[in-house]
Amino acid sequence: MTTDDPAGPADPAGRIMVTLDLGGVTDRAGLMDRCACALRLPDGFGRTWDALADALADPDLWWPEGSEERGLLLLVRGWRPYAQERPGEWQVAEEVFAEATDRGPGLFVTLGPG
Repeated sequence: MTTDDPAGPADPAGRIMVTLDLGGVTDRAGLMDRCACALRLPDGFGRTWDALADALADPDLWWPEGSEERGLLLLVRGWRPYAQERPGEWQVAEEVFAEATDRGPGLFVTLGPG
């Protein structure tokens, strides 16, 4: 990631932006692996929906430095093939992302290009 801001790229609102690219993911295990890698979650990350919801909302666990003050935008890309392959799982994933956004100030999860 290249940027002039040492905390990471920012969106127009000034929030630090992190991208979660789900390209090629076709099942829950792949989504959890991609989340663990992209968000730099600890090795003990449980890879369950509840564990993902808890991890997303925990600023001490993965949020980049400065994001508690500036806000954090998690941009989810490449999600459409997963949503089409596993619509029930994708519905749960969307609920987890929405819950993470609602759990407290600072985090906003949005779907980017599918």
